[in-house]
Amino acid sequence: MGVVALQSLKNVISTYLGFVIGAINTLFLFTNFMSDAYYGMVGYMLSLAYVIMPVMAFGVHNTLVKFYSTFKTRVSLNSFLTLMLFLPLIIILPLSAIGYFSYNSIASFLSRENSIIENYLWHTFIIAVALAYFEVFFAWAKVQMQTVFGNFMKEVFHRVGTMVLLFLLYFKVIDIEQFMQGIVLVYIIRMLIMKIYAFSLKWPVLIFKKLNNWQSIIKYSFLIIIAGSVASVLLDVDKVMLGYYIPIGEIAYYNVAIYIAAVIAVPLRSMHQILLPLSAKYINEKDLKSLDDLSKRSSLTLFIVSGLIFLLIVLNINQLYLIIEEQYSDGLFVVLIISLAKLYDALLGSNNAILFNSDYYRIVLFLGVILVVLMVILNIIFIPLFGINGAAFATFLAMFLYNSIKLFFVYKKFRILPFTANTFKTGIVIVLGVGLFYFWDFPFYPIVNITLKSALVTVVYIYIIHKFKLSENISSLLDRFIKIN
Repeated sequence: MGVVALQSLKNVISTYLGFVIGAINTLFLFTNFMSDAYYGMVGYMLSLAYVIMPVMAFGVHNTLVKFYSTFKTRVSLNSFLTLMLFLPLIIILPLSAIGYFSYNSIASFLSRENSIIENYLWHTFIIAVALAYFEVFFAWAKVQMQTVFGNFMKEVFHRVGTMVLLFLLYFKVIDIEQFMQGIVLVYIIRMLIMKIYAFSLKWPVLIFKKLNNWQSIIKYSFLIIIAGSVASVLLDVDKVMLGYYIPIGEIAYYNVAIYIAAVIAVPLRSMHQILLPLSAKYINEKDLKSLDDLSKRSSLTLFIVSGLIFLLIVLNINQLYLIIEEQYSDGLFVVLIISLAKLYDALLGSNNAILFNSDYYRIVLFLGVILVVLMVILNIIFIPLFGINGAAFATFLAMFLYNSIKLFFVYKKFRILPFTANTFKTGIVIVLGVGLFYFWDFPFYPIVNITLKSALVTVVYIYIIHKFKLSENISSLLDRFIKIN
């Protein structure tokens, strides 16, 4: 866990820096510098781009990680990397042609409820391409066991760029159309910087030579498109479908709520960057003991860290909504139920990394497709009835079922469960924390309340975790910190 711990710590720092900047953008700058309609449009545009990104990438970012360590000769490895660079074009070029000739039909369908969507579909497409190749170049760096710079670019760069654009918009240096174009440019620049860094780690040597296992590679890439699409759909299709059913301004309220809950996923996102290549390595070497140890340690660490974040969000959410614009408080239920879904996600540890790098991904993909269909149906049912709350409930239910099935599948095929006795003890601590502190606040201004309550909850939580030695990794880290101070 040395490599995991070191790079994960650095990734957590950069990811939280990105989330702090993103929180300023989401909670204060967007809500004050831009109309609800355009803020909702930005959220819709980015969500749709993330939904179609796995198709654009042709699954290459996962394929590269899975197969990289299997190539032992220089020629075969360079041939494989050459294939990875050009494979996404098989999808991108035909889709570009379809988009060009069918733009009016596609735009008419998607903009039924909100005509503003029609003006920004090409923006969305270009962002999706930039996202796809960014992930390819990030995977290029991951297989060299270098994730820190890529994670910084993934979490921080575009948020800083968005903040700069928002201030330029506020001071009337640019208008709203230039802002929307600027968002596209930010994602293109981010992709190009990631490309330069990835190639500095390993310069590509273009060799167009047929690989012996090319059929397995293509099959995996094709099927992993479904996996990536399933994950993206579960995360973003709710926003896309909201744009079809309700006024786009309400997506702004949903964006804020989702962003708040998404903070819980930061440790998982950070650790996942290094869990993917390590899991692939253990699976390729058939080292199930190390794979099991990685699963249990990552799960417990993530559950403890994400559990604290879950508490800080749930216990302070009512006070937080007193600070921002009143209409955004409509997303309170969204925050609570999506927070639960994100906490369950963290509890699974390296589960996703094991599945995506194993030979059993096909069946899981099939189940994922079924669940995506279920989620779409649930959204169709619940959004017209309950608006953004209905979308949140549909997302929670689909994510819960999907993660539970994956958990069962890893246990059935690998006899690996991420849980230990300390997992259940940690769960009890989290439940008690909610029960003890949710209905109680300091009688001060909301920001003061949030600060004091967060400090109190954090101290009590960390003390209990350390006192009862619920995690060896966290306890040893705390011991070193205490000795230093």
